[in-house]
Amino acid sequence: MPAFFFTVLILNALFFVFYGVQSLVSKWMIAEFKRFGLNDAQRRATGVLQLLGAGGLFLGISYPPAGALAAAGFSVMMLVAFLVRLSIKDSVLLSLPSLVFLLINLYLTAGFLAALR
Repeated sequence: MPAFFFTVLILNALFFVFYGVQSLVSKWMIAEFKRFGLNDAQRRATGVLQLLGAGGLFLGISYPPAGALAAAGFSVMMLVAFLVRLSIKDSVLLSLPSLVFLLINLYLTAGFLAALR
């Protein structure tokens, strides 16, 4: 596993651990999900999926199919997040992180899939 790929993988997984925990316990995130038009069940499901996906990314270090699945799932999640941001008329600056994480996870998906060949 190339060093750059490994570094991006670890940082991405740690981000999603942090964001997953925040989605479950942070008052600010509770308010953000309400602003997004999402309910508490959707917020909790998002947090749990982020924690599970981060685990899948870490598992992907030794078992690439798990990493590919997790990174692909995060790609879909970040595409939906970007579309939600656009639908509620957030600025480009507020929408940009979801787009950046979409691209990062597409990169990781491609890397994991290449490792399977």
